[in-house]
Amino acid sequence: MIERASVVAASERAWRAAFTPLDEVVRHRPELTAWHANLRDTGLVRRITGSPEDARPLLADLAAVLRHLPATGEPLGTFAARITHHAHALDDGRPLSTLTLGAARALSGLPEGKGAEWRRQVWASVGLWRDDLSSTVLTLGLAGDERTSTGRALAAWREAGQPVVLTLRQLVRDPPRLTAAAVAVCENPVVVSSAADQLGAACRPLICVNGQPGAAVLHLLRLLVDAGTTLTYHGDFDWGGIRIANSLFDRFPVRPWRFDAGSYHAAAAAHGRPLTGTAVPAAWDGGLTEAMRDHGKAVEEELLLDDLLDDLRE
Repeated sequence: MIERASVVAASERAWRAAFTPLDEVVRHRPELTAWHANLRDTGLVRRITGSPEDARPLLADLAAVLRHLPATGEPLGTFAARITHHAHALDDGRPLSTLTLGAARALSGLPEGKGAEWRRQVWASVGLWRDDLSSTVLTLGLAGDERTSTGRALAAWREAGQPVVLTLRQLVRDPPRLTAAAVAVCENPVVVSSAADQLGAACRPLICVNGQPGAAVLHLLRLLVDAGTTLTYHGDFDWGGIRIANSLFDRFPVRPWRFDAGSYHAAAAAHGRPLTGTAVPAAWDGGLTEAMRDHGKAVEEELLLDDLLDDLRE
């Protein structure tokens, strides 16, 4: 009995040692605390690997990957090769991919799901893409330039007052020269459609994240920030909208655009449906979450179009 207890104790020490690199990362990333606890409680790593010896390199790679997430926009295979020295380490079905997807979902706040499209969305939410054509971003009024083909297309569509859908490939392979001093960012395509209908070429530059921002959205916003552009953001006043906004405010120097406690008070007084779901702290305005709890109303962008379009008029 004593010998068996000694073996069990030694095994537990070996497992704790195997988890040490991951523990160190999570200690500095509190947003991963719940995921980390669940990973231990469910015994997923033990089931995948079977022994502390096999778990040690896997958890070391996982810790290395998490240190570099969210990424700033990079092909998944390139990222895997750079961080783990194995281009296929994050392919579907690989143990490291399974573990990293859970952590990525915790970082982005995405709901649980399944299927290839859901996995693509999770990877994109932390700045990694599976391919460079399926990830797109909806824009209106970006000035463009005469030097690049993407820039010339943008300039032509701006003159026509029509929206443009850019692929990640265009933004990476042929990035336009971006010179806008300020760009407004919205959550829903209806804002872009309405701006094109009512303002056309007189609309200020506008980008739509269309839900949780994907790789193309994140890459374009990074290009704009690097060019010195000021970004302002408006989204839905509901808990999903706050999660989306948090992911942007965490990544970029974004300013709220009619998206603070004062704006919510005014909107909820005239509009809204019952607010449901779990409350989410707004990273940029602590009073907003409290105001939404007090009013108990969700207010979508569609209900505020008149004010938003007034702001977008050049």
